[in-house]
Amino acid sequence: MTVDREFEQPRPHAVRAGRIAPVTCRACGCRLEAGDSASDSRWFHFGRLGGRDARGHVIDCVDAAHDVEGHAAIAA
Repeated sequence: MTVDREFEQPRPHAVRAGRIAPVTCRACGCRLEAGDSASDSRWFHFGRLGGRDARGHVIDCVDAAHDVEGHAAIAA
């Protein structure tokens, strides 16, 4: 039997107030997921599709990269 090692990796989290917590968007509170690679420090809305978040809400920052604190990058 083959074991897929990808699913054994712990989900990335941030440390806030001394506790481990998921990274969330500062603007809307949605959960964010880490970028594609281990060296990628960007975070994105979980389940984003067609300008909507995982809950189906339309939010301004759904396609924007966020930092580990949950702040969306501002387009220049």
